[in-house]
Amino acid sequence: MPSSISNSLLWIFDAFERDPTYLRRRMFGSDAAYIDGLLCLVAADRDKPWNGLLVCTSQERHAALISDLPALRPHPVLGKWLYVPQEDPAFEDTVEQLTALVLARDPRVGVEPKPKKRRGKSVLPHG
Repeated sequence: MPSSISNSLLWIFDAFERDPTYLRRRMFGSDAAYIDGLLCLVAADRDKPWNGLLVCTSQERHAALISDLPALRPHPVLGKWLYVPQEDPAFEDTVEQLTALVLARDPRVGVEPKPKKRRGKSVLPHG
């Protein structure tokens, strides 16, 4: 899917616009939100199962997050992350609660991004 196609779920990231550490990057043909350098959420506006909000977390944190936000479920392809599909009746409420958790720096949301591998060149840490 060309990157020129607009993602109808970008409104989800509006909550982060005032956060000085917020970055948005393309990922899997979707858009990812980073806060404090952590990959937190991915807004996917594509065909199923890439149509909803992915929560970047670890499997140890799934139960606690699902307990608080029952619309979440493990993503069918990226099982390490949780997901709420756009067609879920609780989608907007769940999104609102997740953006609040991210802004509150809830330790259950957010993963260290993997460093990009560059072929043939040394990778310098950037700070």
